[in-house]
Amino acid sequence: MAEPALGGFGVLVTRPRAQAAALIAAIEASGGTAIRFPVIEIVPRDSAEILSELNQNPGADIVLFASRNAVEFGASHADARMIGAIGPSTADALRAAGLSVAIDPSKGYDSESLLRHPKLHDVSGKHIRIVRGGDGRELLAKTLRSRGASVSYLSVYDRVPPLVTNDQLAEIESAWRSGMIGAITVMSVATLDNLAALLPEWCRSRMDSIPLVTPAERVIKEVLDRYPASTTVLAKGPQAADMLQAIKSIHRTGSGHES
Repeated sequence: MAEPALGGFGVLVTRPRAQAAALIAAIEASGGTAIRFPVIEIVPRDSAEILSELNQNPGADIVLFASRNAVEFGASHADARMIGAIGPSTADALRAAGLSVAIDPSKGYDSESLLRHPKLHDVSGKHIRIVRGGDGRELLAKTLRSRGASVSYLSVYDRVPPLVTNDQLAEIESAWRSGMIGAITVMSVATLDNLAALLPEWCRSRMDSIPLVTPAERVIKEVLDRYPASTTVLAKGPQAADMLQAIKSIHRTGSGHES
């Protein structure tokens, strides 16, 4: 029988607990060890606050969803003739919610990809609602406004740092010191910020010692700005299969823990 692809290789998984299951399952099915360390918690906003925000900007022509979380907490606010998704997984979530997706980038999963869609080129005079978390990039709204659209946000959830116990931090540091962590997954700049803030000081001072896997070029730029000696690997996308492929490339090349 062939040896499992990852052969016990340890991966620090930083996604929110509810969203990490697919990646954890993929790592473990390939013989790796998933070390759970969610550094972001997703919490829904108060319904009264959402309604107040919605009432200030009613009647959208186009509703764009910026993430799967936006769909989970805001699908009921897709009250427009045209609905768009920032990427494939968000589009899948919309369809699973029974909604038709008219604007779905064939490639990519970020604002730049969405803005290339032909149906967002001629939007002069249209009102566009962006359903998202409590904060995020301004590129999408800024560009759509420059194309003549009026744009409003509907924030349906917030990203907050989780509560982390001293025991959890001690376990992470122990795994890091012993070389059990061969790669770290980081999905966004917000994830990177929280990871750096939550890690024990010893680990934080060695952020460039373990290869980092991300689906976002923006994260790689930020990592190399902060930690120039880091090894980074760009996954093809945020899906578990894409992230796993990138993790396997680290395992194959032998890049890993530096003690």
